[in-house]
Amino acid sequence: MNAQVWIAMLVGVAAVIDDLRRRQIANWIPLAALAGGLGWHLGQSGWKGALYSMGGAAAGFAVFLIFYLLGGMGGGDVKLMAGFGALLGAGRLLEAALWTAGVGGAMALLAVTAGWWRGRGQTEKQQVRMESIPYAPAIALGVWLSLVPKG
Repeated sequence: MNAQVWIAMLVGVAAVIDDLRRRQIANWIPLAALAGGLGWHLGQSGWKGALYSMGGAAAGFAVFLIFYLLGGMGGGDVKLMAGFGALLGAGRLLEAALWTAGVGGAMALLAVTAGWWRGRGQTEKQQVRMESIPYAPAIALGVWLSLVPKG
C-alpha cells in the first residue's frame, strides 16, 4: 500500500467515527485529506500534480454541492468529498462518487427498512436522528473501493 491509500484509510476511518458518533464531521478531517492529497500529488508530479489535486478538490466539492443546496446532505460531507478529491484527483474522484452513490443507496434502503420496523415508541428527537443517514461511511467506502486495483 502506498501513502495515498494510507491517507484515504486514516481519513476515512476518522470521518466515519466522527459522523457516527456526533452526526457531523470535524473540519480537520477533510483538511487532512486536502493537505495529504496536495502533498501526495506534489511529491509525485510537482506543480502539475498540485494542480491535478486542486482540480480533484473542486470536482469533489461540485459533486455533492447540489445535494447540500437541496438540503439532502450536510456541509461536512461536501467538504469531505472535496478533501478526498484532492487525494484522488478528478478522474478517480468521479469513480469514487459513483461507488459512494451505490453504497449510499444501499444504506438508505437499509435505514428505511430498519426505521419502518423500529419507528414506533421513539421520541421526536430519536425519530429525526433515525431519519438522517450519516453519509461518511458511504463516502469512505466509495473512496476505498475506487482505490482497489483493477485487473
